[in-house]
Amino acid sequence: MSGQSEPFQLTPIGVARTPWSRGNCPRSMRAAREAGRPAEILIHARWRPGLAGLERASHLLLLGWFTNADRQVLLQQPHHLPAPMGCFALRSPARPNPIGVSVVRCLALDVAGGRLAIDALDWFDATPLLDIKPYYPANDSIPNASVTEP
Repeated sequence: MSGQSEPFQLTPIGVARTPWSRGNCPRSMRAAREAGRPAEILIHARWRPGLAGLERASHLLLLGWFTNADRQVLLQQPHHLPAPMGCFALRSPARPNPIGVSVVRCLALDVAGGRLAIDALDWFDATPLLDIKPYYPANDSIPNASVTEP
């Protein structure tokens, strides 16, 4: 194997409905929550049976495809950092595979209708949803994790 991967296809399972568009979208989930604007996830009919059992999770991991993100930028200079950093050292959507990940609180779940009401989401409206996973505090929370500021 040469280390080069063959292209593959991802299939969106739904779409995010948020109040955000280019120019007014919060830059983090913390800011989205502070804005106090709930969001909704709509699951395509084909994938709705996969929601069975999700009601036992209070929080979810959502993975989305940031369609309009620049996929060529490897170094970025965020306004809050003193020096450029690589895309893999940042949470920016500009990256080779513009996959976003957010942890949300599920407020309501309608399996038959394919609707999830969530507390907030820092994605543009109509962002394709790639996957949903339950958030497991015992596995997903690492209390002593850190990222040092430059």
